Amino acid sequence: MSGIDDEAEIYKLWRVRKTILSLCHDRGYMIAQEELDLNLDAFKKEYGDKPSEGKPSRADLMVMCAHNDDPTDQMFVFFPEEPKIGIKTVKNYCQRMQEENITRAIIVVQQGMTPSAKQALTDMAPKYILEQFLESELYINITEHELVPEHVVLSSDEKTELLNRYKLRDSQLMRIQASDPVARYHGLKRGQVVKIIRPSETAGMYISYRLVV
Repeated sequence: MSGIDDEAEIYKLWRVRKTILSLCHDRGYMIAQEELDLNLDAFKKEYGDKPSEGKPSRADLMVMCAHNDDPTDQMFVFFPEEPKIGIKTVKNYCQRMQEENITRAIIVVQQGMTPSAKQALTDMAPKYILEQFLESELYINITEHELVPEHVVLSSDEKTELLNRYKLRDSQLMRIQASDPVARYHGLKRGQVVKIIRPSETAGMYISYRLVV
């Protein structure tokens, strides 16, 4: 790998990790502000600037964080070295989760997963929730794009209050797919409701609610 490739690779790793830290923070997990603000030079200083020599290796970028509301609710973010991961890697991660008593993880993959690895993720749910994101999906933070409105996830109590206030059943709400990129960013599950806030020239803001399906 040439020096130019190293430069491009370290920039990509910095961007991807920056987005994943913001994702964890936006889901309510504790991420230090200095981690969120880490610029490229500081990233190189902390992790190295020669990915071709394993400085950093992807394993060095692993994240483990606890939720603000419940410190026992912890999550791993794994960065596997191999471009396309197989079932062995998934099982290794699951073993690590069992050892640490952690039931939730995100796997950031370079190119994807084998069919057997994907099936393993399905088989382990709901006891172990493992999500996968491609590095290319995290190169930019979709929620910071000017055309993407603010999404606020409602708690179950807030959802109940909303339905009671407007005398609605949740099936009467507009819908958002769980596979929608913003829904995936927030880790939304079927049955949850998200409040979407858009700027409006006439009203200042326009608020709508969507049910995750």
